[in-house]
Amino acid sequence: MDERLELIVETGVNKIRLDEYLFERFAGLSKMYLRRIVKTGKCEVNGRHENVGFRLRPNDFIEIELDRTRETAMLPQDIPIDVVYEDEWLLAINKPAGMLVHPNNRDKSGTLLNALSYYLNHGGYAIRPGLIHRLDKDTSGLLVVSKNAKAHQRMMEAFRRKYVQKRYLALVSGRLAEDHGVIEAPIGRHGDRKLWDIKDDGKASVTRFNVLERSNDRTLLELEPVTGRTNQLRIHCAHIGHPILGDVDRSGPAFKRLCLHSWKLQFRHPMTRQDLRLVCEPDHTFDQRIS
Repeated sequence: MDERLELIVETGVNKIRLDEYLFERFAGLSKMYLRRIVKTGKCEVNGRHENVGFRLRPNDFIEIELDRTRETAMLPQDIPIDVVYEDEWLLAINKPAGMLVHPNNRDKSGTLLNALSYYLNHGGYAIRPGLIHRLDKDTSGLLVVSKNAKAHQRMMEAFRRKYVQKRYLALVSGRLAEDHGVIEAPIGRHGDRKLWDIKDDGKASVTRFNVLERSNDRTLLELEPVTGRTNQLRIHCAHIGHPILGDVDRSGPAFKRLCLHSWKLQFRHPMTRQDLRLVCEPDHTFDQRIS
């Protein structure tokens, strides 16, 4: 059942999109539903119907009609999470391998967003976890989440402008001869195989690597994704003949898990402007290294 609510935009909120503001205020409702509310004229700002991209200012008056009994977008689940860093604006966690970041059409529960929704609200709906970047289901390590729209907006911009330094650890098959180097190979989606891979007309993709350890049949690499294509690190390692352990789709040796880990993140804090350097060591399974 629809109810009519009145909101006054808080002091300190300036030039945030209307839809982003509503996502934060009504974190339990889906983004698609909230956008539809705005587009169908059930939301007014200062007595006018504005579009979803309208920029709000302090003391703007919002009137909105919505059904708060609708199914929530993120079901809270009491799933343990490993917190690496937290303040009032950001949360950095160590995502385990094998966990989806967000629900999809097939998996509606057990994801990182389900866990974060519980952790941040203890069963309530005050904070919508804001995903800034992604990790594949089988990749572990550092992932940063915003707690409000302002921090989210600034962090998204920092990632877009490549102001965030990212380093991964990868345990690959074979003994890599070079101590360091650059992999440049375009990546695109092969429709016939529904797989992302090297493609002549794909997007330019660049990865830097440094060798940390070697054995006769394995090499531990530090990887820097200069570009951010889908599955880039997995594809580039396989392309040079050294697929990541556990990446059986790209001829990698079978292993307990995919040996790819988001190791380090460095960026300027979106609110305090201080430099943050986050480090997250891999779990014991991965830390077998090259032995």
